[in-house]
Amino acid sequence: MEEEIFPEDMGKHMRSGWAAVALFLLMALAILFGIQGVSAAGKQPPGPDRFAVILQNYTSFEWWLTSYGDNRVDCSIVIDHDGLPAGGEIFDTCGQDIYNQWILTSPCTSKGECNGFYLQLVKAEPAQRKVAVKQQSPEVWVTLEGCVPYKSTFRCDTLPTLVLTGEEPMVGEHITGLEGNADGNPFTCDAVCQVDLVVTSDTGLNLEFWANSSYGDSSDIFQARVRVARSSDPADQSWYVDVLSTQWRGDPLAGCSQIWNKFPSVGGEPEWLTTPQRPEDLATSISYEYLAANLIKYGVADASSCSDGGFQANGLASVCGLEAARPAVNDWQNQFDNLIFSAAQQTGVPAPLLKRIFARESQFWPGHADDHPEAGFGQMTDGGADTVFTWNPSFYEQFCSSVLDQAVCKTKIYPLPEAGWEGIGLAEAERSVLRNALVNSVDAICPECSMGIDMAKADSSVAVFAQTMVASCMQAGKVLDMNYHSAPNEAATFEDLWRFTLVDYNAGPGCLGLAVDQTNTTGEPLDWEHLSSHLTPACQGALNYVNEISRSSP
Repeated sequence: MEEEIFPEDMGKHMRSGWAAVALFLLMALAILFGIQGVSAAGKQPPGPDRFAVILQNYTSFEWWLTSYGDNRVDCSIVIDHDGLPAGGEIFDTCGQDIYNQWILTSPCTSKGECNGFYLQLVKAEPAQRKVAVKQQSPEVWVTLEGCVPYKSTFRCDTLPTLVLTGEEPMVGEHITGLEGNADGNPFTCDAVCQVDLVVTSDTGLNLEFWANSSYGDSSDIFQARVRVARSSDPADQSWYVDVLSTQWRGDPLAGCSQIWNKFPSVGGEPEWLTTPQRPEDLATSISYEYLAANLIKYGVADASSCSDGGFQANGLASVCGLEAARPAVNDWQNQFDNLIFSAAQQTGVPAPLLKRIFARESQFWPGHADDHPEAGFGQMTDGGADTVFTWNPSFYEQFCSSVLDQAVCKTKIYPLPEAGWEGIGLAEAERSVLRNALVNSVDAICPECSMGIDMAKADSSVAVFAQTMVASCMQAGKVLDMNYHSAPNEAATFEDLWRFTLVDYNAGPGCLGLAVDQTNTTGEPLDWEHLSSHLTPACQGALNYVNEISRSSP
């Protein structure tokens, strides 16, 4: 995105089901975790193995491969799709010799002068076949008991409980038990396990677990990393817990923490990285000259009492115009808070951060200026579309299927611009169609609409920009891995990882990569203070951008 000019141990107790059961140490003090019914070390589950055979309706097409010379049918080919049989189908059915003659047959206009074979469709009729369909496998979900969300972490008045819950989706079957290991120590338990947590190291406890089913198979193997820490503040008697797992079910985890495999700070993150408990807590009352000017222009605010009509010579709202438009400006900048809050809940992107990006990029006016190609609240560009499609695969597949053929979207990736990915990557024409569609989807300018804004587009674009930030999290992490030769969770603090992500979003991965590389070359720590000093002149705009969005006040 280009910068817009507008202004100690693991718990010694595991409860099977909901009843508490005493645990024993397995290997004196060397064993950190124990559970009754311990399984053999190194045992691996069979994994999911479930298919259902169903009858599928389709159309059968019979083609004859006929000789031009005597009209003899040399081969009959039955296929299940529209169009001519493919070369591979002819080869498999008719054999090498006939295929060789077929492939050498030249187009002709008169049968008397032709050699080789021609294809003719004989019949098309309804048919049925048995197909094996993969069934949904068991799952194990992770939740916490005894804690409440607090500043992108979880605060607990007492040591909390981690709950593992097996779920069997197949009717008539059930979870027979859970298995796994904690830091390499195996355990078994019932379909619901309650793990009493104690303080862990800074890196947390590594859990591996799976569910066994009465069907005879098991779930995939799942992982979780759990950290329990006591506040460093003597006055704070709370415990803080953080969980990293794809199987998490509960209040949203710290934004992009799973992407970076990084715990947030013990005790929580600052307000700009903390989604509040209610959307109402996102409310702001900031004067915006560009927003006020548009609200005056379209009659939402009345500045007729201003001698200057409410405008400066540059088209922005004047002091009088700002005052006249203040109620409308306040209402407008807060009307999207529910959508921002919902997007934060869905993606983990902190709601205050997302709102501040909108304020900085567009002042909440979701269109584009004639002299700027960026569109919408977050000022989407073609480059921004490339980023979200390349680095957010789930969003790419969802959006792609709404524009291109679903089969194309499921079998072809959206490659990096400099990569060929011959055969498995979208063609440039397809990429261009997707980019244009995404930019258009967030550009709410609509001359025939009230106020010149398509409010339905504006509303739906909030979720799109949240997904774009997820993509920037992934891209920024990759830049650190490549240029600093360190995984994101080892390279920087959680807060600075978000600052680096903002550089990526605003100025691009090139600017971030050069600054990371220079910081690494000089042997300096990878923090915002040092990295920001290495932003090149062309990338300096990102400095003010990041500082403004990450400031302590709204």
